Amino acid sequence: MASHPLLKPLLIVLLLVGGVMGHTLRAQSTLLQNAPARRVLSLNGSWNYIIDPYENGFYDYRREAFDQSKSGKGGYYDNAKPSSTQEPELIEYDFDKSAALQVPGDWNSQDPKLLYYEGTIWYKKSFHLAPKAGQRYFLYFGAINYEAHIYLNGKKLGMHKGGFTPIQYDITDQLSPSGDNFVVVKADNTRRPNEVPTINTDWWNYGGITRDVFIAETPATYISDYKVQLAKNDANTLAGYVQLSGPNRANQAVTLTIEEAGIKQTLKTDGEGRVAFRLPAKKLMRWSPQNPKLYAVRLSSGPDAVQDRIGFRTIQTRGADVLLNGQSIFMRGISIHDENPLIPGRARGEGDLRMLLTWAKELGCNYVRLAHYPHNEIMLKLADEMGLLVWAEVPVYWTIAWENPDTYQNAEAQLTDLISMGKNRASVVVWSVGNETPLGEPRLKFMSSLAQKARALDDTRLISAALELHRTPDNVIHVDDPLGEYLDLTSINEYAGWYWGGSPSEITKYTFDIKYNKPVTISEFGGDALAGYHGDANTRWSEEYQEALYVNQLKMLSTIKNLRGMTPWILADFRATRRQHPVYQNGFNRKGLISSTGTKKKAFFVLQEYYRQMAQKYDRK
Repeated sequence: MASHPLLKPLLIVLLLVGGVMGHTLRAQSTLLQNAPARRVLSLNGSWNYIIDPYENGFYDYRREAFDQSKSGKGGYYDNAKPSSTQEPELIEYDFDKSAALQVPGDWNSQDPKLLYYEGTIWYKKSFHLAPKAGQRYFLYFGAINYEAHIYLNGKKLGMHKGGFTPIQYDITDQLSPSGDNFVVVKADNTRRPNEVPTINTDWWNYGGITRDVFIAETPATYISDYKVQLAKNDANTLAGYVQLSGPNRANQAVTLTIEEAGIKQTLKTDGEGRVAFRLPAKKLMRWSPQNPKLYAVRLSSGPDAVQDRIGFRTIQTRGADVLLNGQSIFMRGISIHDENPLIPGRARGEGDLRMLLTWAKELGCNYVRLAHYPHNEIMLKLADEMGLLVWAEVPVYWTIAWENPDTYQNAEAQLTDLISMGKNRASVVVWSVGNETPLGEPRLKFMSSLAQKARALDDTRLISAALELHRTPDNVIHVDDPLGEYLDLTSINEYAGWYWGGSPSEITKYTFDIKYNKPVTISEFGGDALAGYHGDANTRWSEEYQEALYVNQLKMLSTIKNLRGMTPWILADFRATRRQHPVYQNGFNRKGLISSTGTKKKAFFVLQEYYRQMAQKYDRK
C-alpha cells in the first residue's frame, strides 16, 4: 500500500453511528486521528452503483429491513451472484454489470438523470487486502451525504448521519483472510425535517460519497488521538495530550519531537493510555497570515509514529479587538462553499480547494468562512499552509427541529467531529454553531448548549454564530440576539440593498445599534450579479448594481466602531436549487464575486481595494 498524494493530511475524528432502523444516534468508539499519515490503501476511483428509489435493496416487501432479519441476508449489501447449479436462485441486481461513479464525487454531476435525485443509491467496490498479523485496519470515508449504511463482505459495520463529517470503522476482524474483499454503501441524501441540516437549505443537495475513501493500517497498539497547540492565551506554553489505543496502551512511553524548535520530550501514559503535557514554547515562531510557519511534529510510541505539520498561535478577544498573537487584526474575509464553480459538483480534491483559496488570497483575504457545514479536512491543511484564518461551521441552518432531542444530539455530534478534525490546525480560529436561526426560547436553549459544548471541547478558539437582526422604521439596525451573550464575536448577516433597504445608494441611511461590546464581524452581505450583464447602478442583476452595493455597504459598515472583520457572500457563484430565474440565475446563486466561468465581477475589485487599505492599517510585519 502507498500513501495517496491527495489524502495528505486529513484527520480522523469521533464519529456517530445509530441504530439500523431508528434515528437515535450513538457515539462510535473512535479511534484514529490523522489516518492519511499512516500506511494507506486508497479506495478512490470507480465504484459500481445501483439507483434504488424504492429501497428494494434494503427492505423486503413488508418494509422490514433485510439486515434486521434473522438471517441478515437478502439486501444488496450481500453482493450476491447466481450459483452454478442448473436452477440458479433469483437475483434481481448485479453490481458488476452496473454502471460506475467516480469516488470522490457526487452523483448529481456524473449522470444527467441524477441531477435532482434525492434518495438511495448503492455503491460497491472490490479490493484486495490480506491482513497481516499484529496490525489493525481502519476503513475511512471523508464524507457521505447524508445517511450512510456501510457493509464489508456482506456484514454491516454501522450507520452514520451527517453529510460532511468523516466515518471510520475498525475492520481488522472483518477482512477476508484470502485478501478478496468488497465494501457496499447505501447512501441516502433524502432531506428530512428532524435532521441537520433540515429540509430547507440554500445549496445543492449533492448525494453520494463526496470525499476520499481509504483503509489505514496501524500496529496493534497505536496513537489514536492527539492535540499539540499553544495553551489558552499563553504564547509561551505548549499544551495538549496524546492518546494510545490497543492492548498495551497503559504506562507506555510517548515521545513528542519538534526538531526545528529543539523540543524533544518523552512522556508516560496513564492506565487508560492517555498523557497530558505542558511544555515551554518560547522558541516556537508564531503562525500568522503574514508568516504561516508550520513545524514538523512527530509523535512516536513503540512501533507507531505519526507525522504532522502544525502551526502555533494564540487567538483571543479584548473588548472590541480580535487579538492574533497579542496583536489587533482586521479579519479580511470571504465566504466559500465546498464547490468548484467551474466544474459541476462538489469540490473533488486538493486542486479544486487550492484554487478557491488562491482566489481568496488574490482578493486580499487573510480569513475565510467555510460555510455552512464542515468542509474537507484538506481545506484546513491548505489554509494552514497558505496563511488564511478560518471560520468553521456546522449545518445548524435556518429552522432546525429545536425541541427534538435527537436533532440536538446530531448537531452536537457534528460539532464534536468538526472540532476534533480541526483542533491541530492553526488556521481555525472560530467555531460557528449555526447560521441565521430565528429567535425563540427553544432555539436559544439549543444554540447556547452548542456554544457551551464547543467551549468545553476547545477553549483556545473563538465561538460565534451568524446572527440575524431586526430593523425599526427610524432606519436603525438592531443587534440584540440573546444568543450573543454566549459568543465571543457579534457576527451578523445583513442584506441591505438586496433583500431590503432600497437601492444601493439608499443603504447608507442605516445606522447600527449593537448590544454587545464585542468585536463585530459581518458574516454575510451581498447581492446577485450575472457576469457580463451590464446596466447602471440601479439595474438589478447587473455587475454595476453589485458594484454599487459593495461601495455603499462598505460606507455603511464603516460606521460600526467595533467592526473587526467581514466575510461577504460569496467568493464564487454556486449551484442552488432554490434559485430558478431562467435568465439571471438558472440554478445558481449569483452573489459570487467570481462567476461560474471564473470571471471576476466588478465588485471583486471594490472589495480588493478596501482590503488593501485595511491591510495597510492593521498588518504588522
